[in-house]
Amino acid sequence: MFGKRGTAGAAGQGGSDGWVQDAPASPVAAESVDAKPEAAAPQEAAPQPAVQPEPVAAAAPAKPAPRSMSQRNESYYDTKTQVFSALIETIDLSQLAKLDADSAREEIRDIVNDIIAIKNYAMSIAEQEELLEDICNDVLGYGPLEPLLARDDIADIMINGPDNAYIEVGGKVEPADIKFRDAQQLLSVCQRIVSQVGRRVDESSPICDARLADGSRVNVIAPPLAIDGTALTIRKFKKDKLTLDQLVNFGSISPEGATLLQIIGRVRCNVVISGGTGSGKTTLLNCLTRYIDEDERIITCEDSAELQLQQPHVVRLETRPPNLEGEGQITMRDLVKNCLRMRPERIIVGEVRGPEVFDLLQAMNTGHDGSMGTIHSNSPRECLSRIESMIAMGGFSLPQRTVREIIVGSVDVIVQAARLRDGSRRITHITEVVGMEGDVIITQDLMVYDMEGEDANGKIIGEHRSTGIGRPAMWDRARYYNEEQRLATSMDAMETVKN
Repeated sequence: MFGKRGTAGAAGQGGSDGWVQDAPASPVAAESVDAKPEAAAPQEAAPQPAVQPEPVAAAAPAKPAPRSMSQRNESYYDTKTQVFSALIETIDLSQLAKLDADSAREEIRDIVNDIIAIKNYAMSIAEQEELLEDICNDVLGYGPLEPLLARDDIADIMINGPDNAYIEVGGKVEPADIKFRDAQQLLSVCQRIVSQVGRRVDESSPICDARLADGSRVNVIAPPLAIDGTALTIRKFKKDKLTLDQLVNFGSISPEGATLLQIIGRVRCNVVISGGTGSGKTTLLNCLTRYIDEDERIITCEDSAELQLQQPHVVRLETRPPNLEGEGQITMRDLVKNCLRMRPERIIVGEVRGPEVFDLLQAMNTGHDGSMGTIHSNSPRECLSRIESMIAMGGFSLPQRTVREIIVGSVDVIVQAARLRDGSRRITHITEVVGMEGDVIITQDLMVYDMEGEDANGKIIGEHRSTGIGRPAMWDRARYYNEEQRLATSMDAMETVKN
């Protein structure tokens, strides 16, 4: 079926690493591995003991633990390049593309085992299994990224050129034990990722936002803008969607604060989630959307679709970059404006970065109660200032007082998230926008996080406490939704914890 299985080609062309074991092989994946490699970078390591190759067994042995990059010597990468070149010359890519992922992987393993036997490479069973797994990842997936994407404890993957990779685990950044063969292989993997969502990254369009199949956010910036090689950043999404109860277990919010957030989501308050990069804004937005009634029509607008709403009636919209001729761009503002014609009950903007904030405020103020969005800022007061600044950047020549009146009439609650210096994430403020006195917007904190110090391990010690507000401004709204009793109980409980 796959042609000249018994022949083995000379070393010449190497493969680009890949991923997505659950996706069928495609010609795109095969084409991206057909780039000519440079010589593999040597790694200083003790040579591995060589043994005679084992005969090809009918059943694959148990998968060994992969060696670290520092344990792989130059001989391993040379062998991998030669075997991969022979595989490309042997396999029929058009037939491979017709198979499902598991069948394609088994075919590749069989052919690679034959090549190793014919070439008589001196490899141990462990090395052979490792080579088989690497080559399968090269052809069918995202190569060196595969082991990192499979780990659920990693929050971010940061690739700074082919030889430097870092990951965030437990809020701390540490080096990752992977590398790419060369700059072309890294760029090929990036092109494969972004092509899955109809986008491109190359010298003429070197910046791209995309997403993986699981919703993980991807950013690529390629040469000539990235001087030291393509920079790839992946913000991973956990397979298990976080809930407010889990945030309570992590210490991100108190149980009383979580109840307050549930009520805020339930009674259709207009919410802005504020925070710095990596503070958990999108995660928190996903948590709040769980308390939206299932009979509501929700429309989401995002640069790269990553929200994971559970309601049945959801319309997901995504921006579009310009094409090669510089035409056809659809901006966030275009999407938000179009939402108003789609009979939404709630509009959710994944991230507000510019003039679209004005259209979102207009929507909040014209009957679309319960709309939500996220903004980069360091405190609730700075969040209000940023909203004003973004409206000004949009070219709206409105008096300052008028802008602030629009903000007050639109935003009900600001939820502030922060990533602390020990890597932990906390909800630091739940703040109501109350009204205006003169030209000043008045806010009141319902709950704040007080840091008290740190323990012997450097972990921040603190507590969520009430500010003593007994009757929030949302009281009438809570009564309308028959939630005033639960709101009163929640506020009393926070007072009790404080005392």
